[in-house]
Amino acid sequence: MKVYPGEENVFEVCLVVPKRKTKKEDATCDCVEMLENAFLKVGFIVERLDGVTDEFMKLAAPLEILGKAAARLEMKKRTHIGMDLLFELDEVDAFVRQPDGSLFSWCERFRCYHHLIYGIVNENQSAVTLKCDEEEFQWKVGESLVRTLESKKIVKQIFPLHDEIRRKKLLGNWALNWWDFTGQPIDEVYSYFGAKIALYFAFLGMYTRWMLFPAALGLILQLVEFGSMRLLVLPIFFISIVLWAIMFSQFWRRKNSALIARWQINYTFGGDPGYRLSGVDGSLQIPVELIKNQEMDKRKEKEVFQRIEWFGRLRRFRNDAIVILSIICLQLPFELAYAHCYEVIQSDAIKFGLTVLYLFAIQYFTRLGAKMSMKLINCENYENNEKRADSLVYKIFGLYFMQSYIGVFYHALLHRNFTTLRQVLIQRLLISEVLENLLENSLPYLKYSYRKYKVRSKKRREKGSSQGKIQFTSRAEKEYLKPSYSASIGVELEDGLFDDCLELALQFGMIMMFACAFPLAFAFAALNNITEIRTDALKLLAMYKRPFPRAATTIGAWLNIFQFLIVMSICTNCALLVWLYDQEGKWKIEPGLAAILVMEHVLLLLKFGFSRLVPEEPAWVKANRVKNATQAQDICSKQLLRTISGGEKALNYVKKTE
Repeated sequence: MKVYPGEENVFEVCLVVPKRKTKKEDATCDCVEMLENAFLKVGFIVERLDGVTDEFMKLAAPLEILGKAAARLEMKKRTHIGMDLLFELDEVDAFVRQPDGSLFSWCERFRCYHHLIYGIVNENQSAVTLKCDEEEFQWKVGESLVRTLESKKIVKQIFPLHDEIRRKKLLGNWALNWWDFTGQPIDEVYSYFGAKIALYFAFLGMYTRWMLFPAALGLILQLVEFGSMRLLVLPIFFISIVLWAIMFSQFWRRKNSALIARWQINYTFGGDPGYRLSGVDGSLQIPVELIKNQEMDKRKEKEVFQRIEWFGRLRRFRNDAIVILSIICLQLPFELAYAHCYEVIQSDAIKFGLTVLYLFAIQYFTRLGAKMSMKLINCENYENNEKRADSLVYKIFGLYFMQSYIGVFYHALLHRNFTTLRQVLIQRLLISEVLENLLENSLPYLKYSYRKYKVRSKKRREKGSSQGKIQFTSRAEKEYLKPSYSASIGVELEDGLFDDCLELALQFGMIMMFACAFPLAFAFAALNNITEIRTDALKLLAMYKRPFPRAATTIGAWLNIFQFLIVMSICTNCALLVWLYDQEGKWKIEPGLAAILVMEHVLLLLKFGFSRLVPEEPAWVKANRVKNATQAQDICSKQLLRTISGGEKALNYVKKTE
């Protein structure tokens, strides 16, 4: 198989095993030696390294081995005629290559690695006895060797390795490239990290570029004294912001479609269709008899599926109700108490301290709510993990929505104190964003330093001496000690992008829903996001292990949340404008109520009108898709006709010979 530039053998996966106490010549049936031999037999290139307290086994798979694994997995790849066909190693030239010239994407390669690593099973007629130092255990027939070693805590961890050459290149032209404020090498990010992370950074870059327009308007409103004209300028500013947000969401959809087309990603990548047959606690399952009995009465089969569908929906409704009631009964009193204390306290220093204390406290409450949401999600029945992850996002965002905005709503809608409202917004934006950036960039380094300290302490205790400096010479060991890029709510459904997307959504809600009260917030947000692009890139490349690749075609539920926040911003800003005019003595309350209804309805109509005006898919993407579908249909039709014609000729020949 021809190897293109960028497809050279690179160590991409690492296994961590403990150091053995036995000598190598006495290591008969040693499980680690057997694992290494099994990897070599599969076709891996293996390199073993000694660390301070552990051993590291780096794996590289030649392209031919990956191709065989892809064929066994029946992996579908895009061909030059636009069809997604099952991969065949002998027809490799028929398949479209990635933007970097490689045959497989990072997500596809890691899927092949996973299949090869966990596909080593005991094919003997009897169990094999394995040894690890003084311990003996059985490797049963049909069991995966790696899973057996994981259950015995011999394989401690399997994680992706950074490619040092590509990592340093991305550090130079992406993470440390401060001169280009929002520019990013998105194709290189996709090739290195996968679609989900690349789509997040593409969204963040476009969001930041578009943010420059409202930031400039906000600065003008802050610096220019409009006097009595300010009451006319604010509605114009608000309408411009709403139209900006609507157009941004629509043009992001277009960019999303263009990226997916450029990366040759299949829209139907998602998990296995159908209901989960084995799930977590309480999930509704299809009876095994229904699957085995193919000749079941159609009416009975329909009733079973309908019962599964509606009971699943009722469970989801019940869980959503539990989350909403928890917010109302437990979190709402706490939020209102904070807002009331902030209103009655006179000292600005005490108010600032109260806000800091409040932001720390709500993090704890929200983590509890997130754990509860995870347990509820595990009781629900979804078609695939993508839908489960979306449901989790909606539930947890509901918790964060309440804790982030209820205090601001209290000042804005009940007290109508715009001075206090601006103070709250400034403190929330500055404290929350500074605190978030500080924590997300310092905690990984602190965790890494603490783990190095623990390893050094353990080694010194084993040696019985505290003299001498212990060095970590292996790059694999240094990466092993780094924290994983995981979500604060858990790693089952989401990775660290959950927290980054949540931070963006909360920021968007804060600046949009109270735009009329504090237009300068857009400038703060733009500066923060310019910094966020580089710091997020830096933590992925330098502070965390290389993340596990996750397939994606969109940013998921977060786009729907942005749409919800746009609608909410129309309602809240209309209310703010009416009460602002009422305070100035320009309107009476009756015309004010009429104005809020008129403005709200007009803007909502504009939102849905612009959503229909801008197509979600660029014309060239749609044209290519239609062209490829037509070509594929023609080829399939011709192939089918040849098959039918060949069958007829064969049948006629048989009849003549008889």
